Amino acid sequence: MTIKLKLAAAALTLAAGTSGLALAPSAALAAPAAPTSAPSRALAAPAFNASGTYQLFQSNGAAPRVNVTQDGSGRLFGSASFGDTVGTIEEGAVEGTSISFTIGWSSGARGRYVGSLGSDRRLTGVTFDLTHPSSQATWFTNRTF
Repeated sequence: MTIKLKLAAAALTLAAGTSGLALAPSAALAAPAAPTSAPSRALAAPAFNASGTYQLFQSNGAAPRVNVTQDGSGRLFGSASFGDTVGTIEEGAVEGTSISFTIGWSSGARGRYVGSLGSDRRLTGVTFDLTHPSSQATWFTNRTF
């Protein structure tokens, strides 16, 4: 008999005056401790997939085109273009109905995009230049997700 079986057998006691077995209070198993490497905050599962090629129509007249790939955990990868300027999605994620990503442009600028999925299934948000945060614009997609 293995040690686990011996411990389980020892934990079982006959309940006095009843016809069945009952688990003695000492046999209650404690919940296992959370692993120390567990993240302190659980991420919300992606509520939509942002993959595809589409434009981000900005209130300042710019309309960069993005080509996005999303993995199963919601992380975003891809490229962008606007005229002769190209960019790479440096980091980004979909968490629940929220989306955020940073595009590093070949011109040296870095744009941060933060938005959410609306009830119309389109993305809307705000973008700003990381070097000049006061340079902001709103944006939306005409594609639904």
